[in-house]
Amino acid sequence: MQGMKRCFTTYLNELLTLFPCVALTGVRQSGKTTTINSLPKPWQIFDCEKRSDFELIARDPDLFFRLNPENIALDEAQLLPEIFPALRVAIDSDRTKKGRFIITGSSSPALVQSISESLAGRIAIIEVAPFMMREAYQQPFSQLFHLIQTSSLLTDYQEMPAPKTSLQEHHDYWLRGGFPEPWVKNNKRFDRLWMQNYVQTYLDRDILRLFPNLQRPKYQLFLQMLAQLSGSIINYSDIARTLGVSAPTIREYFTIADGTFVWRHIPPYEKNAKKRIVKHPKGYLRDSGLLHHLLHLHGLNDVLSHPQMGHSWESMVIENMIRGLNSIGCSFNYFHYRTSAGAEVDLVLEGEFGLLPIEIKYKQTVTLRELKGIRGFIKDYQCAYGIVICNNERLGLIDDKLINIPFAYL
Repeated sequence: MQGMKRCFTTYLNELLTLFPCVALTGVRQSGKTTTINSLPKPWQIFDCEKRSDFELIARDPDLFFRLNPENIALDEAQLLPEIFPALRVAIDSDRTKKGRFIITGSSSPALVQSISESLAGRIAIIEVAPFMMREAYQQPFSQLFHLIQTSSLLTDYQEMPAPKTSLQEHHDYWLRGGFPEPWVKNNKRFDRLWMQNYVQTYLDRDILRLFPNLQRPKYQLFLQMLAQLSGSIINYSDIARTLGVSAPTIREYFTIADGTFVWRHIPPYEKNAKKRIVKHPKGYLRDSGLLHHLLHLHGLNDVLSHPQMGHSWESMVIENMIRGLNSIGCSFNYFHYRTSAGAEVDLVLEGEFGLLPIEIKYKQTVTLRELKGIRGFIKDYQCAYGIVICNNERLGLIDDKLINIPFAYL
């Protein structure tokens, strides 16, 4: 993984000029440790999972930071909650100095609570996700996300440079997902074994350590159910009945899955609703490779012939959109939109750039009839424009408020 460029690096460097401390959070094995290990000298790296480093810091955290007042990166910091008050004291000893500390951590209640209670106003957070498609193939970062952030005109999108990845590469990325290590090893047998062990480690190590009172067998069944639910409207009561647990327990399970960056919760867009809105959330497994592993889909033909194919493609595209905007520090929220009459928009982004509806199709040719939902949304909410993402080869306007952007441009 060493040497693989990440799209968020520029944003990380910017934050280090503005904040005393930056936190890298995200799902395990997404590249947080690799990122800090690539820091230049004089940065020092301490791994809280390493016994000697843990004891060195835990013996006296305040003294540790007095001896090491800057250029310190702490990996898996959530394992040592006592460092957060000491880190606050160290930062407050010289609030004018920026870029002194980096901490990393997989999500846990202790990490979230420690950041919010001890480091509020002193820390910036970057979510480190598995590879976007551009990162997997080490291609330049797409201009699309800067165009969205700056509320560009539709004509500006048409000037984006042509991508250098092929249709086959897009499908290979979709099949395999974005976890970095399998891409570095680039071995099909390793891919399958790595994912198998990853799921086991997630259950036995992360979940049981973070939530020791959780019923492991029930949560394991729930994780398998997530593969079938990915991309669907979520009804907590129906899922609770199927799994044989209470609705509050199912809500807790979803909170855990979302909080550990395995599942992405997408709420409905119901602001200033002009029509009757479906108010249930949607959600999906964030990594398409993990989804396909849990569905036992090991080849592209398996995916293309599976009932979940459309949801899998849609979720992969949405995740690339969200990761791309996060990589540049764009401030936004995301939603799905569906009316009781069946009108639907796959992704609605609301942020500093305004309101942007996005429709996602796997197919190459999309008819105007299929775009009725997004065109109605643009009209009802007076959006500047909307985007359609599909496998068409042509980048260009569909009408005066709708542009077709091939997935390759992401």
